[in-house]
Amino acid sequence: MKKLIFFVIVLIATQTFAQFTLSGEFRPRTELRNGFKTLNSSDVDVALFTSQRTRINMEYATEKYSFFVGIQDIRVWGDVSQLNVSDKNGLAIHQAYGIVNFDGVKVKAGRQEIVYDDSRMFGNVGWAQQARSHDAVLLKFGKTFKLDLGLAFNQNAELVEGNTYTVPNNYKALQYAWFNKKWNNFEASFLFLNNGLQFIDLVEPKNDEVRYSQTYGTHLKYKFTDSFNATGSFYYQGGKDVADKNLSAYLVGLNLNYKASSKWNLGAGFEVISGNSYDNSDPTKNNAFNPFYGTNHKFNGLMDYFYVGNHLNSTGLIDAFIGANVKLGEKSVLSGNIHNFTSYAMIADGVDKQLGTEVDLVYNYNFAKDVSVSAGYSQMFAAEGMEALKNNYDGNINNWAWLMLTINPTIFTSK
Repeated sequence: MKKLIFFVIVLIATQTFAQFTLSGEFRPRTELRNGFKTLNSSDVDVALFTSQRTRINMEYATEKYSFFVGIQDIRVWGDVSQLNVSDKNGLAIHQAYGIVNFDGVKVKAGRQEIVYDDSRMFGNVGWAQQARSHDAVLLKFGKTFKLDLGLAFNQNAELVEGNTYTVPNNYKALQYAWFNKKWNNFEASFLFLNNGLQFIDLVEPKNDEVRYSQTYGTHLKYKFTDSFNATGSFYYQGGKDVADKNLSAYLVGLNLNYKASSKWNLGAGFEVISGNSYDNSDPTKNNAFNPFYGTNHKFNGLMDYFYVGNHLNSTGLIDAFIGANVKLGEKSVLSGNIHNFTSYAMIADGVDKQLGTEVDLVYNYNFAKDVSVSAGYSQMFAAEGMEALKNNYDGNINNWAWLMLTINPTIFTSK
């Protein structure tokens, strides 16, 4: 019956004056974790597993409106038995939105990925198998420029009374504006984010409230020559954190990219993220920057030691890095990056701020159209500061390796 319904949907779509696209993704990834996200301990074994993301995406688009649904199944091989009666809840709607084209503005509403610029503040976290999506309404303006206004307000359920939000690891409400303009060799974006987190008073529920922080920032890109370009970012955060502390934090970053030849690309840069010193004498202040909804795996090393579900409200970070990628042929690329990490603020009395050095290697081979194989190896050379920060002095080798197959077919398209 399900197959028949699906066939009817496709048949109807192909008979109208519109475009229907059916695409998919199959992405299993095997990882060996031996000190991933934090320093490993001598009394634990390495972790080895295979996770998998499977997606079916359907889009129906006309001149006046479009409709998109993306269904995904996320699982770890072996998390259910081969004779299971009912599967775990790995199947979910990743995206389900509609776009209506009015004169001068597009309205996009529903569950959707929100991605801007280099994904530092808003990204889809594509590396994570589950990825990230928001329940939001966007107003999209502009032809010679882009202006997006976004709004989200979250609830646990269809409530009869009250607005206190208890879903973990999510915001209660947000409003933002993003502006982007391109010139010949220059591109500029500006972001304002008003981010509301739910505070719950366990003693006096009547004191529950939403506490807002404000993030202001810009992302700039300049092309000096066909071979050399630079990107820079600056963001400042003020307002209140969820603990009602006064926020005053910032992030500044610079990336330089040089195409040395048809095969070689070189890069270098730094990122400074403010944080709190261990001896902060004012408990009412918070100087730790939060990159909220960015694709943080993309930054500060691939081993995810910083800002990937960790290191928030901590000592901050200074990341200086160099990298290169080389084409090994028509179908393959090898890239490498070296990050030197330093704590922004003091970690502890008498402890040096140096955290360590990470080396990341990634190889990608395009086997065929829509099919690629990639592999990576990373190693963390931890310093005393990292041991103090992670409270682990075992002195073990910390590394991570992975192998991933990606198939992204366009199964069907009608016009």
